[in-house]
Amino acid sequence: MNKWLQSLFLVFAAGLVLQSCGKPPAPGDGLSIGVGLEPPSLDPTFGAAAATDEIVYGNVFEGLTRIGPDGKVYPALAKSWRVDKTGLVYDFTLRSGVRFHDGTIFDANDVKFSLERARSPQSTNAQKSLFAMIDQIIVLAPDHVRIILSRHTADFAYNMAWGDAVIVAPESAAQNAAHPIGTGPFRFLRWQKGTSIFLQKNPDYWGKPALLDWVTFKIVPDSAASYAALMAGDIDGIPNFPAPELLRQFEKDDRFNIVIGETQGETILGINNARPPFDNILVRRALSHAIDRDAVITGAMFGHGTPIGSFFPPTDPAYINLLGMSAYDPDLARALLSQAGYPQGFKTIIKIPPPYYARRGGEIIAAQLRAVGIDAKIQYMEWAQWLDQVLGNKNYDLTIVSHTEPRDIKFFARPDNYFGYHNQKFNALMDAIDLAENASERDEYYQQAQRILAEDAASGFLFELPKIGVWRTYVTGYWKNSPIQATDLTSVRVEKPK
Repeated sequence: MNKWLQSLFLVFAAGLVLQSCGKPPAPGDGLSIGVGLEPPSLDPTFGAAAATDEIVYGNVFEGLTRIGPDGKVYPALAKSWRVDKTGLVYDFTLRSGVRFHDGTIFDANDVKFSLERARSPQSTNAQKSLFAMIDQIIVLAPDHVRIILSRHTADFAYNMAWGDAVIVAPESAAQNAAHPIGTGPFRFLRWQKGTSIFLQKNPDYWGKPALLDWVTFKIVPDSAASYAALMAGDIDGIPNFPAPELLRQFEKDDRFNIVIGETQGETILGINNARPPFDNILVRRALSHAIDRDAVITGAMFGHGTPIGSFFPPTDPAYINLLGMSAYDPDLARALLSQAGYPQGFKTIIKIPPPYYARRGGEIIAAQLRAVGIDAKIQYMEWAQWLDQVLGNKNYDLTIVSHTEPRDIKFFARPDNYFGYHNQKFNALMDAIDLAENASERDEYYQQAQRILAEDAASGFLFELPKIGVWRTYVTGYWKNSPIQATDLTSVRVEKPK
């Protein structure tokens, strides 16, 4: 983009941002954070949008356990837990004196209600598989709940730390989508649709008090608006900056820190394995060899991102490098298409959700597919459309998305997974992971599973999404990495120079 055009664009975006900003809820030490996507709901147990967890997880809502910045599991509303010798019985000892933000007392009945609600046939929870192995939930005392599993699950305490497993109260659960009531260090104040979401410090929080008096999440919908809002001082930081091409501007400015970390976001070209011609493994393998990952990372991410050859993060100790199995080879891609019965290629549609990596990556991948004879048209979608058509109804050919949940390779074993992928050997490995007696055995199963997905070309595996944070230098205590999709504010501090 020419400099004059870029400047005009940024000035226009800055005007939009400054016009739309709400005032902070109260005086005191606060923080304004830019987010690119407005969540469809503020209830993390309701749907699949990562934008919801990024605002409310750990801030408004809490689970029995929580995931820390190092990716490990820590106590939360459960101060401790024991597992019997069979690995099937979990006894959680709950914290006393905890209240929901509306004053309702938290106890074991809320745990039972939340987990029963999440696993019920009527549940809209996006991660119902987390609760499928729960056989019984027994309230033994107000501060003691016993959960009996139908099968061994090595990661059960870890799974209870997901945003989908936060504890809600029966008195307020129905209203959480628009007015969330949790137990966290911040309480919800208001939501100005299309503009801002305001949180206030919870003065009655059971744990270590937040260091901030208030937080405002401001919706900045595109790259230019994000840049303009930071430069204008309208926001204090963006934990997931959507314009890596503009980072050089911040590198030259001593008012900002650029913090690049890791996420759990496997960015993929999602393939509908159940729809012809993608039900043919040769066609899926052709797609994989038609994609130049390095070009996608360079063009869409300006060099930020780690290439992946299967659905697993490179930072995980169980990761194996399988890039060679789908190396860029357009001649091989054409040969595979011809062998599959498509010597002249075919037409298809790539449905693209809003994130910048998808929009930019989609254009590059469409061009790469056309180069081997696949006429790929792009259809841009808003999140609500994508969630409905692609994730919900599996009405798509190809898509681009990043799955940011931790160790979510098990997604491919779900009977209703939106990839339409089914492999009994893979499913058996997912069951074996739960029964593994130690980390070494579990990692071996994970590695076998990665190889199966790569061999089947279940998706086009692109790169691990980086976490690119841009913060004012007076902001400290934020997470560098994203072991879970969250913007945890419990230790964030603002110390503006006087």
